[in-house]
This record gives sequence, C-alpha cells and structure tokens, in this order.
Amino acid sequence: MAAKTPMEKLREQCLKRGASGIKGLGRTFRIMDDDGNKSLNLEEFGEGLSDYGINLKPEEVKELFNTFDKDGLGTLCFDEFLMGLRGSMSEGRQNIVKKAFEKVDKTGDGQITPADIKGVYNVKEHQKYKNGEWTEEQCYMEFLKTFEPDESKRD
Repeated sequence: MAAKTPMEKLREQCLKRGASGIKGLGRTFRIMDDDGNKSLNLEEFGEGLSDYGINLKPEEVKELFNTFDKDGLGTLCFDEFLMGLRGSMSEGRQNIVKKAFEKVDKTGDGQITPADIKGVYNVKEHQKYKNGEWTEEQCYMEFLKTFEPDESKRD
C-alpha cells in the first residue's frame, strides 16, 4: 500500500473528526486560527496539524501549506483552506450545482439573496414549525443562519 500524502492524511483526519461538511471544516479552521484573525500562517497551520495528530516533517508542512496558499501571500484564508481540502468537483457535479443555483436564483442576477431562498425554502416540514414551537419566520431565520451565522453580515 502506498504511503499517504500529507493532503490525504489531513482529509482523513478531518473526516474522522466529523468535519465532512462546510460547518465542520469551518470549525477545524477556527480551531487552528490561534490569533483569531480569520487566516492561518505557517506556524498556526503546522501546530494545527500536529494538534490533529498529523505528524509531518517541517518540509511536508510547508509543502502542504503552499498547496493551500493559492495567492502566495503566506497566509491561508478559509476559502483557500476549504477549496484545498475539498478538491475539485467533477464536471457532472458542477452541472448539478449550476442547476441548483439557477433554481434558487429566482431573479437570475447571479446572486442568491435571502429573498431568493425564501422563494424556494418551505418551512412547513420543519419539526419546530409542525409542533407550533416556531413561526414560519423563525424557521426561515434559523435556516439562514446556516449560511451566515453573523446576523449583521446578512442582507
């Protein structure tokens, strides 16, 4: 069996810890972000890998970091981290995503807004709506939090 690459080791460890979704990957990133500046430098990245039980040689850590650091600025933003971990989508998957985006983008302006989402998201099957605990609006607002937890940044 061939030795695992540093990227394979990181992906495997993220999956073991339940970080298969975007939320989980965001949590992984925030844990590694020691200074809280929403980016990782090489030192934070290396320490994060070690904390995750991924023991790599310093040159492997640097190589993996550089693989993520697409803009070459010496720091990793969440998008670079996410895209590096998730990898490229197949053409078939890209087509599915494009169709889903087009379905949600009710105005056809190339952006998905809360109004667009409200046009396609049906809260009537939400358990808290069904049992009368939440209103339709409360269910909708809770759903929006899955995309942008910080209410001040929502449109």
